[in-house]
Amino acid sequence: RCKGPCEGLQSLEEYQQNISEIKEILRGNISQISKHLYEEMQSLAAELKFEEAQKIKEKYEVIENYRSKSTVVTPMLHNIDVFTIIENDHSAYVTFMHIGNGAIVQAYTFEYKKRLDETKEELLSLGIIEMRNRFKSTAREIIVPFKLDMQLENVTFTIPQRGDKKKLVDLVMKNAQTAHEQKFEMVFRKEKDLDLANQMLERIFHAPIHRIECFDNSHISGSYNVSGLVVFKDGKPDKSSYRHYKLDGYRSDIDSMKEVLYRRYFRLLKESKSMPDLLIVYGGAQQIAAAKEIREMLELDLRIVGLVKDDKHTTRALMNDAFEEIPLERESSLFFLLTRIQDEVHRFAISYHRKLRDKGM
Repeated sequence: RCKGPCEGLQSLEEYQQNISEIKEILRGNISQISKHLYEEMQSLAAELKFEEAQKIKEKYEVIENYRSKSTVVTPMLHNIDVFTIIENDHSAYVTFMHIGNGAIVQAYTFEYKKRLDETKEELLSLGIIEMRNRFKSTAREIIVPFKLDMQLENVTFTIPQRGDKKKLVDLVMKNAQTAHEQKFEMVFRKEKDLDLANQMLERIFHAPIHRIECFDNSHISGSYNVSGLVVFKDGKPDKSSYRHYKLDGYRSDIDSMKEVLYRRYFRLLKESKSMPDLLIVYGGAQQIAAAKEIREMLELDLRIVGLVKDDKHTTRALMNDAFEEIPLERESSLFFLLTRIQDEVHRFAISYHRKLRDKGM
């Protein structure tokens, strides 16, 4: 933890010693740090500085606990890279681990999209080169699950059949399989949730909802007043359609909403572009009334819905353009989709606001 060197609460020498020790921990050289702390603890105790010795003891115990959890094989295995691969019809998952003093120092799994029916040997060879370059690895031994037709200068390839090295291969293979399973589970869950959310929207509005647009405003006491528009198609963000709007001078949120809605939909009409299936305004009855005013002014065929918040500013319901509330179940797929849209439009609007504010300041 920071000891406040920039406040003069820590000497330069002690600060540099801390940095040096942190680097050793990240390299996996934990035993040296542990030994140093133990010796410092014993020295302080011998000088009857028990309070200071107790603080060092707490650090020592943290380091020892970390070392016991991160050590997976004998500390005799040092500076070794381990690679494995699993594949399906479309992708391959290459997992890399770097071992230092028997502990996992680095671990990374990445996905290759198959393009030219590459073999697993070719893909694993590509992964080895890429990962060693990315992590600046200088390991002289690389452990792999099968023979590869590749050579690296001053590097030995090992295909273990038993012992600690085989244990490492099995561990890395397990990581690769876990990453592969999680990817497919996540994709399946997202697609399933999106389908359910779209079905719920269709039931609410009695029509398919493919394109959703949502606006949010951001300002500080009227300064750097901006609005952001995000677009979701079939439940997925269409970032190429996002838009920023810069508003001159101070105006209320309602007036700001009227202006950006007019600018947006007047332009779509002028350019003969299609309207969204649903407009979400980041607010309740007042924002809906503002949106209806622009709809009537431009004679738009546009469904409008607002977000009703509770006292904790969490969305609890939708409100249609007849100002009727539509309850939302907090565990429903539609609730999570609307939450994602809200988070995205808020992020998009406020990031533009901050950019203008920082530039102005």
